[in-house]
Amino acid sequence: MLANSNLIAFGATTDARRSRGFFEGVLELRFVCEDEFAIVYDVNGVSLRIQKVARFIPQPFTALGWSVSSIDRIVQQLMEKGVTFERYPSLEQDSRGIWHSPSGAKIAWLKDPDGNVISFTEPAAA
Repeated sequence: MLANSNLIAFGATTDARRSRGFFEGVLELRFVCEDEFAIVYDVNGVSLRIQKVARFIPQPFTALGWSVSSIDRIVQQLMEKGVTFERYPSLEQDSRGIWHSPSGAKIAWLKDPDGNVISFTEPAAA
């Protein structure tokens, strides 16, 4: 039914200015527009709407994620911008916070200014 429809991704923020600084300045997403309800980005053809909310309780699981060709490059670039990657006691992560999953994928997580968990995954080599 929806297989040929376009996906729209959502996030939430209590501070639009801080959120824009992160999504545009740190992640370098392409800004589309902002209104009283949301900030909209074009992420490789997918709309990402960061909803403006009065209160927000971040969840402990990943809210947004990107599949990347080189996690080493992405992690390095983000660390150069001052990003700190999340550490999870149950996972063996390297010094930069990258976890090598049993499937062979490499994954790292960070939080946006509102505490949303964002992941970066380099799929296992085929």
